[in-house]
Formats: sequence, structure tokens, C-alpha cells
Amino acid sequence: MTEGPIGIGIIGAGSVMQGGYLAQLERLRGRGLVELVVAADRHADRRDLITGFGINHFTTDARDVLDDPSVDLVVILTSSPSHAELAAGALERGKHVLVEKPMATNLAEADRLVELAEAGPGLLVCAPHVVLSPTFQTIWRRLRRGDIGRVHLARARYGWAGPTWTKWFYEAGGGALFDVALYNITALTGLLGPVRRVVAMTGVAIPDRMVAGERVVGQVEDNAHVLLDFGDTTFASVSAGFTMQQYRNPAIELYGATGTIQMLGDDWAPQGHEVWQQDVEAWRSYKDLDPGWAWTDGLRHLVDCIRAGTTPLITPRHARHVLEVALAATEAGQTGRAQPIASTFEPLDIAASAAADDEPVHLMHDLRR
Repeated sequence: MTEGPIGIGIIGAGSVMQGGYLAQLERLRGRGLVELVVAADRHADRRDLITGFGINHFTTDARDVLDDPSVDLVVILTSSPSHAELAAGALERGKHVLVEKPMATNLAEADRLVELAEAGPGLLVCAPHVVLSPTFQTIWRRLRRGDIGRVHLARARYGWAGPTWTKWFYEAGGGALFDVALYNITALTGLLGPVRRVVAMTGVAIPDRMVAGERVVGQVEDNAHVLLDFGDTTFASVSAGFTMQQYRNPAIELYGATGTIQMLGDDWAPQGHEVWQQDVEAWRSYKDLDPGWAWTDGLRHLVDCIRAGTTPLITPRHARHVLEVALAATEAGQTGRAQPIASTFEPLDIAASAAADDEPVHLMHDLRR
């Protein structure tokens, strides 16, 4: 158990912080749960912006955050290639860590983070945080309850036209598999368990892009279609890329022996779900239980776990498995050969909701066929 505000140090004060985590931090600070101690960013001109957020200590050296004794929790929001080194440095100092996706860019770095997190006092939570959404957890409970029988097929998608503010998304350590596909892979593995084999088609569909007023030549995949084998003839597909202008189809579709479940919206921003069952012979649509749920909720979850002395639902081994799947998809796309997945993780164990979900909290409509 931890009493008093948790001291937070932030590394990376760019768009991910400004457009996402800042609102979560302000909510936590408003509840008296955290204190914003220090922020680091390599761009010195962000000093005024940071101090305007009420963070009085700004630095351009990430080590100042890692070494600050008043920092209990380090939030890492930098570009992907730096995630593992910064997270390891924080864990080695006994601090808790939230790191944006991916946790690392290779398996050796990821294994080191898992080892540090399991051996030391610091908790490690890795984005994405899709398994925390009320819609995801409702679907998870429906599957465990057998509402659509055993799942045979699943489909997930997420993508958009691609980032235009910084070029590292199109360089080594970036790419659509690491940036957008990780959401879908995390959601599917959270629902169906570990992947055993990966097949993929990947490539650079749009090699020339304008990013921050500069012409950028893409070096990594911006377009991917990935097939996942969960064993026991349960298969899933993931369509992801910086090649999607718009879409209107569900984020996730689960086809079971006796029915179908669809997650509406995106898995990082759900808008409820739909269920079709053989014994009902109708589509039933359910609104999201918490329309205000934010994709940064892993920070709230980690703070709650630190204060209560409990283990986060998001585990380092799950994040490591997701990274292995994404790396295997890259390899499969380049070689044209199926790639086995060696790692596994303990399946999610989501506690029963305080609100019964046998009946809809808000049934939107019931469409009889």
C-alpha cells in the first residue's frame, strides 16, 4: 500500500503527452493521487509549454528524471527506439514504469525488461491499454461465459493515413506493425490467448510522404495483412496500415460456434458491441459502458495498483508476446514463410464486474432477421 501522491516523471513531452496523457495526468492530480515532479524532452523550446502545465522542473536530459529520488513512476512517451533503454534504467533504479508501445524494438531488449520487472520492486505497464476498456472486458466475459461458443475465426483492423508530424514512424523502429497493429494484436491475444504461428503480407505501399514539411522515403512497412494461428483451428486476421483513409466496419469480429460478437469503433476507442446468437436469431447492440474511457487509462490503472499493492492486469509477458508476434509478422512478410511463436503468457483473468452484464446496461436496438 502507498499513501500520499505518487511522484511522476515524464520523458517525452510531444504529441502523445499533449494529446493524450496530459488529460489523464490532470485528472489524477486533481484527485490528489499524483504529483507531477519533472518532465524531460530533447527539445528545449518545450520548456514553457511544460511549465505551463504545472510541472516546474524541466530538463533536456532523461537521466535527470531517472535519478530524481522524488520520482516514483516514470512515464516514457518518446519514440520507439528509446523505449527499452529508458524503461530498463527506471526499473534498475527501483521505479515503476509506464512505457508507450512498443516496449522494445527487439526481443533481447524486451526479455531484459521482463526480467527486471519480475525481479525488482517496480511495476511495468506497457501500452496499448485496450484490455482495460469496459467494452473489451464485457466481450471477454461473454466469451468466457460461452455466449457464442468456441471462437473459430476472428478479424481485427486499425489504420489511418499515417503520421505527418515526425519521420521516425517511417524509419527503423517505426512502421504500421509497431504503431497500429499492436492494438489489434493485444486485443486479440487478450481475448483468445497466445499466438502459435504467424503468416503475413507486408510492404511499403506509399514510399514517398511529406512529413513536417519534409519529403520522407519510407523504410519500413506501412501496409500489412497478418494471419494469426491460435491453435486448435482458431484463426484471426489483422489488417493494419498507414494506408486507410476511412472505414466504418467493426474493430474486432469474433465468429463462434453459436454466434458472433463485434466490437464497434476502434479497440482503443470502443463504441459498444453487437451480439448475434443462434438461439435469439437477432442482432443486439449495446452501448459502451463508459463513453469517456480513454486510451491512456493504463496510467490510472498503474497508479491504482501502486497505491493498493496489487498486480496490474497488463503484464510485461503479454507485451513481450505481442512484440514477438509483430516481429514475426515482419519476418513472415519479408520471407513469405510462416513464423512460429515461442513465447506465451498467462491468460487474462478479469474479475467479475460489479454490474451484471448478463443483461445490457443500455440496449441500443434489437434487429430480428
